[in-house]
Amino acid sequence: MKNQTISPIAVGTEKELQGVALGAGVQVLSGGGAKGVTLGCRIPKDYFETQGKGESDIAVHAGSYHLALKDANIEKYNIMTYSSILPGIATLVPQPADMVHGCVVESIMSTCTVGKGERGTAGIIYGWLYNRKTNEKYGGLVCENYGDYSPEDLQALLRSSLNELYVNGFEEDYRLEDIKYLHETITPQKKYGTALVSLCFVSYYHPILG
Repeated sequence: MKNQTISPIAVGTEKELQGVALGAGVQVLSGGGAKGVTLGCRIPKDYFETQGKGESDIAVHAGSYHLALKDANIEKYNIMTYSSILPGIATLVPQPADMVHGCVVESIMSTCTVGKGERGTAGIIYGWLYNRKTNEKYGGLVCENYGDYSPEDLQALLRSSLNELYVNGFEEDYRLEDIKYLHETITPQKKYGTALVSLCFVSYYHPILG
């Protein structure tokens, strides 16, 4: 991705500048003097894969779930979750060794919490769409599911879900390739157990609207 540059802000009266685009998206809002940049919807770019499990006799959120996050090395983050689409520019990268404590990480995540002696499996499957004519990568489809499944049974279920998404809107123009399956399973010996898998985004592309 090339670096974006902003042209120098033009000089003029407030009336002359109101509502006028300056340089690469720099504007002055009508009725005010504050200058700003108009940005389009940000696009998730680099992501890493991770998974973990944990169990606790105390609680789920502040117990087994937190310990599953710790096992996945993402317990320091404030986590937000997405629906199941990967942009064409999304790129798999190694998981960072560390990030700022309390920073926001946005993710596609599957989580399964069960009781003592129960089996819980969380899984994610995703694949990439390629244009049949140009071979250009268009984007990715992701499916998540969880429950009392063996990893093999959950994989089959997720593959069926992915195929359903694919044939309903993408099959005519795109090939579905490079499919990956991630899973984590737990049968806790404590009161609560949580298994999770996640795709976590660490960078974004911000379009500047001119």
